[in-house]
Amino acid sequence: MTTIESPRTPARPARKRGVNWEKWGWIYMRASGLVLVILIFGHLFVNLVLGQGVKAIDFAFVGGKLSSPFWQVWDLLMLWLALIHGGNGMRTLVNDYASNVLVNRILKFAILGAVVVLVLLGTLVIFTFDPCPAGAPANLLASFCPVH
Repeated sequence: MTTIESPRTPARPARKRGVNWEKWGWIYMRASGLVLVILIFGHLFVNLVLGQGVKAIDFAFVGGKLSSPFWQVWDLLMLWLALIHGGNGMRTLVNDYASNVLVNRILKFAILGAVVVLVLLGTLVIFTFDPCPAGAPANLLASFCPVH
């Protein structure tokens, strides 16, 4: 008769205390991916399907969109969700393939730094964009800009 030894760990290991960051990262990837699909297809529909298509996208078009609080929030959500989603995906790849602890930490800090810088710069552009810059040619200004 063959006897199977008892495993060294209990059948149901004790749950670790604290936040399960991997679980929340996994949930974030699914939720942000779903929201991003809606945001991106809405963005593409408005920019490419409605109106005159890609030939209508110029400085005035972008200026008009970014002067609207609705589109500012839309673009901000798309920016933040996409960058954090991509950064989290890259973090997962680093965890899977960088077995050296030092290399792993350096790569993850580099990803974090890139995401933070891009989120800050993108947010700054969205909220400080001036659709009516002084000295711009009148044919490039949005229709709502006063002509100087």
